[in-house]
Amino acid sequence: MQNMDKAKDIQSVTNERNFLQRINSQETIRQQIQNTTKNLDNSPWTDKAFSNPNRTVRLATTFSGIGAIEHAFCRLGLNFEIVFAGDIDPKCKQSYFANYDITEDRWHDDIHNLDATKYKGKVDLFVGGAPCQAFSMVGKRKGFEDTRGTLFREFARVVKECEPKVFIFENVKGLLNHDKGNTWAVIKNTFETYCGYQIYYQVLNSRDYGIPQHRERIFCIGFKNPTQFKYPAPKKLEYQMYDFLEDYINPKYFLPEKGIKFVTSRKNHLKSYTQINGDVALCQKRNQQFNWHGDFVYHPVAIDESPNPTFDEFVFDVCDVEEKYYLSEKVAKYVLASGTKNFKTSIQTDLPVARPLLQSMHKMHRAGVDNYVTHKGRIRKLTPRECLRLMGFKDSFKIVVSDTAMYQQAGNSIVVDVLIAILKQLDITKYGV
Repeated sequence: MQNMDKAKDIQSVTNERNFLQRINSQETIRQQIQNTTKNLDNSPWTDKAFSNPNRTVRLATTFSGIGAIEHAFCRLGLNFEIVFAGDIDPKCKQSYFANYDITEDRWHDDIHNLDATKYKGKVDLFVGGAPCQAFSMVGKRKGFEDTRGTLFREFARVVKECEPKVFIFENVKGLLNHDKGNTWAVIKNTFETYCGYQIYYQVLNSRDYGIPQHRERIFCIGFKNPTQFKYPAPKKLEYQMYDFLEDYINPKYFLPEKGIKFVTSRKNHLKSYTQINGDVALCQKRNQQFNWHGDFVYHPVAIDESPNPTFDEFVFDVCDVEEKYYLSEKVAKYVLASGTKNFKTSIQTDLPVARPLLQSMHKMHRAGVDNYVTHKGRIRKLTPRECLRLMGFKDSFKIVVSDTAMYQQAGNSIVVDVLIAILKQLDITKYGV
């Protein structure tokens, strides 16, 4: 009996000791967090100055596209050296080589053929946004092996091989919820366990960082050495999409009658497929300019400009009116008819003072009785330059490919201004040499 009591006493002491150890451990962790937080610079990223502005950041990218991170460095006036870059699209290579200082030996056309071991210790910042197709074994091991056959696996392999001080992995917002979160669990675990990096991730919207475009993307940042990091806080949007438009527009960007009816359809507006004269642009996509999806601009005819004689559709204001209010060609001809030999009627439209509105006007179209307005304006799509501006690329970016290729490249890019906010928040120069 005494032995049992003694055993209980020993167990009680042990339990109390373990409890106190846990409390002390938790207190230590809390203290470490508090101490680290005190050392963080909590000033707005817009006010942050780079600590080592004369250093050179050794930059590497894959799935490089048209070089959003490179353009961010250019806009910030920072020194950077391109260690390697690459993209499988030859037209992206054409745009990239026209705008950045790079040689053939530093370019890869296919990430599968890139041996990054030779760059180990030579990369300060590695950036890319691998297309993340479904993983073959998601939810089983939740690690590197689950990613085989995917481009993300190649991105992680390059991180492992070249060991950058910091990497930025960008992707679509939906990646977080894909396969009930299992896909992201695999990605995160791969970065942490296989690559050995401390990971932070957050969804950022470009409209929160100076660009009037609703574009949400996940930005995952990995640190080789343990680092406390807070994502840049949103700032007030000061511009509208109209601030990014060009003054002179080539007539080829204006839509034909069929396109106008599509983009002004109420159904497409409700589903956010199309938008006319929006303050904040819809998210740019690779193929939006070829299926009439996305943003469009309404241009009134100038005072000294004649309406386009090839398109004189009778409609209400295209910004507010559904497709059903357009008059068909047959009805328009009827309305414009001045009458017969024995009966004449006025066919005036756009009257300064409207004719009396009748309760029966919904039943038929009657020239000289009902009111009609003519559409003397035009609807056009965004130009390639405007698309680039809405991705944060200044007009110094050289366009050397076709409109088709440029639309695709802009829609696939990362918004430069979001990257600028991240670079300032990171104080990226402290990782330079």
